[in-house]
Amino acid sequence: MAEAKRGEDVKSVDVFTAKGLLSTGHLYLDVRTSEEFNTSHIENAINVPYMFKTQEGKVKNPEFLIRISSILKKQDHLVVGCNSGGRSLKACVDLLNEGFEHVTNMERGYSSWVDNGHAGDKDKPSDELKIACKFRP
Repeated sequence: MAEAKRGEDVKSVDVFTAKGLLSTGHLYLDVRTSEEFNTSHIENAINVPYMFKTQEGKVKNPEFLIRISSILKKQDHLVVGCNSGGRSLKACVDLLNEGFEHVTNMERGYSSWVDNGHAGDKDKPSDELKIACKFRP
């Protein structure tokens, strides 16, 4: 039996490297909440929330791996992102432990994507995107 993966087992890249991977066919898995995703997201992103906001605070999505397995193949090349890199790192660990083979975490998440001018959302100023994409319970 394979040893369980941990955070230090996850390959993480900066947003510039992530953008390059996406341009070569990697899929972008956005694990932010639906509300965050609907505000603004990376083009062609797949959204499966890793956590939900509840009255009790943030709780892990119990259907996360089930939903992912129904949408993606374990051989798919994935770049996983959230808002700042925390949830996506945890999601990457879960995906690796579930048998997904090509999982890369986008360091500092969508906030860094926006900060570096990659958002490309012409309808909203980047300051609004940066504020809007923050995860606030």
